[in-house]
Amino acid sequence: MAKKDRQFWESAAMNNGTYRQYYNRLVELAISMFEWKNLPDTVDARFLELCLFTDGQAIFFYDEELGYLTLQNAMNGGFNVYRIPVNRRAYAVNGYNRELNENDSVIIFNNYLHTNSQLDAVMFAKRLYNLDRAIDVNANAMKTPILIKCDETQRLTMLNLYKQYDGNVPYIFADKSLNTNGIQVFKTDAPYVADKLYQLKSQIWNEALTYLGISNINVQKKERLITDEVTRNQGGTIASRYSRLNARREACKQINEMFGLNVWCDYREDYQLIDNGDDTVEGEPDSDGEGGVVNEQIYHRSTIRL
Repeated sequence: MAKKDRQFWESAAMNNGTYRQYYNRLVELAISMFEWKNLPDTVDARFLELCLFTDGQAIFFYDEELGYLTLQNAMNGGFNVYRIPVNRRAYAVNGYNRELNENDSVIIFNNYLHTNSQLDAVMFAKRLYNLDRAIDVNANAMKTPILIKCDETQRLTMLNLYKQYDGNVPYIFADKSLNTNGIQVFKTDAPYVADKLYQLKSQIWNEALTYLGISNINVQKKERLITDEVTRNQGGTIASRYSRLNARREACKQINEMFGLNVWCDYREDYQLIDNGDDTVEGEPDSDGEGGVVNEQIYHRSTIRL
C-alpha cells in the first residue's frame, strides 16, 4: 500500500474511532437517565430505553408464556383520533412476533414528538468528533521539527548530537570543525487555535447535555456564576427533560390501568442535584436582586464534563 493511502486510511480510522467514542458516550447518557420502578422481572429496563432511543417507541404487553415484555414495535395499520397506532406488532431479533392492539398493549413513547434520540446523538457526535480532530491537526501543526542540513560525511555526527539534544543533556560538546550553519528549525507558522476549538467543543457538548436534559454550565464565564444565571441556563435542560419524562409517565399510567401494576418512571437522583435550589445555592439574594453564588462542590457533581 502506498504511503499516501496508508495515511489516508489511518486518518479515516481515527475519525471513525473518535466519532464512535462520542456517539457511545451520548448513548450511555441517554439510556441511563431514567429509573424505571416496579417493572416486572421479565422486563429489561435497559432494552426498553434502547428501543426508545433508537425507535422512539416500545410496546408493553403480556405474553402467556414469557410474562410481561417490552419489545420493539411496528405500526400495523390504523390510527385513533390522536394518531396513536391502533394495530401494533411486537417483534424481536430472535424471530418473536405478536399481533397486538390498543386493548392489550401500551405504546411507550420517547418524547412528546414520538421521535427517537438517535438522530440527535449522531448529529452531536459528528460535530464533536470533527472539532476533536481539528484540535489534533492544529496541535500537530504546532510542532517545530529540527531540520538538519549536512554533508553525508557529517550525518553520523549530527545524529549523535541530536540524540544528546533529545535526551535533555544540559550541554553538548562538539568538535571545533563542526559546521553549525546546517542546523535549522523548520516552522509551519500555523496559528494556534486549539484553545478556541476546545471551547467550542465544550459548548457543543453542553448543547448535547441540554438536549438530553442533563444539567450543565453552558456559559463561558471565568467568574463564579450567580444563582440567577444558572437558573436561566437550566430552562432548556428542564424543558427537554420533562418532554421525555412525561411521555414515559403517561405510558406508566396506561400500563397500571390496563394490567393492574404499579410501574413508574423517575429522573435518576444523581441527575437531580441541580434542581434542588436550596441545596445548590450558597447565600441569599442581595439587595439588587442578584442571586447568591452557586455552591461549586455540589454543582460540579451534577455536571457531566468532557
